[in-house]
Amino acid sequence: MMTTTEIFDNLWNEYTDRTPSAQKIKNLFEEKGNTIFNDHVAFRTFDDTRVNIEVLAAPFIAAGYVECGEYTFEKKKLYAKHFEHATDKNAPRVFISQLKTTEFSYELQGAVKKMIDSIPSEELTSGNLVFNGRLWEQPSFEVYQKLQAETEYAAWLYVNGFCANHFTVDVNKLNTFDSLQDVNEFLKDNDFKMNTSGGEIKGTPAELLEQSSVLADKVPVAFTETTKKITSCYYEFAYRYAMTNGDLYSGFIAGSADKIFESTDMKLQEA
Repeated sequence: MMTTTEIFDNLWNEYTDRTPSAQKIKNLFEEKGNTIFNDHVAFRTFDDTRVNIEVLAAPFIAAGYVECGEYTFEKKKLYAKHFEHATDKNAPRVFISQLKTTEFSYELQGAVKKMIDSIPSEELTSGNLVFNGRLWEQPSFEVYQKLQAETEYAAWLYVNGFCANHFTVDVNKLNTFDSLQDVNEFLKDNDFKMNTSGGEIKGTPAELLEQSSVLADKVPVAFTETTKKITSCYYEFAYRYAMTNGDLYSGFIAGSADKIFESTDMKLQEA
């Protein structure tokens, strides 16, 4: 069984291979005298019982995490849960969402089933899906486009597989920034493009959570027909406010997360 530190170190190494901008941003913050702490790490999956939230959560549960909240995204047809470590309050939160495939076309359902059917059984039972990326055959650009026409979420999973969709900087713990707005301005000054869907900052002090994110990196993907640059992963930034008891709010706001999801949307990249 891996420790919490080993889990997140492994995830970070794989994530930065897919998301070079994240390491660049982390370096920029550190050059200004900050130590980076992770607020949360997020994952995407399907509602198939072989790969659903419970399956992806396995290594975290084994390391001491417990379920702390659930969320529904009606428009995007998603369901999600977040997990926190039972005793280590400094451990990053874990946010896992899954696509409600039965609410989509039979064609999409068939494509998802084909993906999961092709995963070797030993991978499905390993308890380590979150580290393994795409476990099915080389993707087809035609299939990618058909999935994207219904939901960007499924198209992204088809290309990227099981991996950390994003890490999140805990802005409260930065030494040289007082607000999320300051962070955003710093990122823009360094030529990073922000996700402006729903506003540059999602959430309000009244909701006790503000979030922002840069747009996902685009990386070359070798499809069976061609090679195209497709979104991989992105870096998020979160600022939490104190509740009436003085503790920082620890959950998530579904309306804000809905817009954060769009950081990987190819349409935003092309805007």
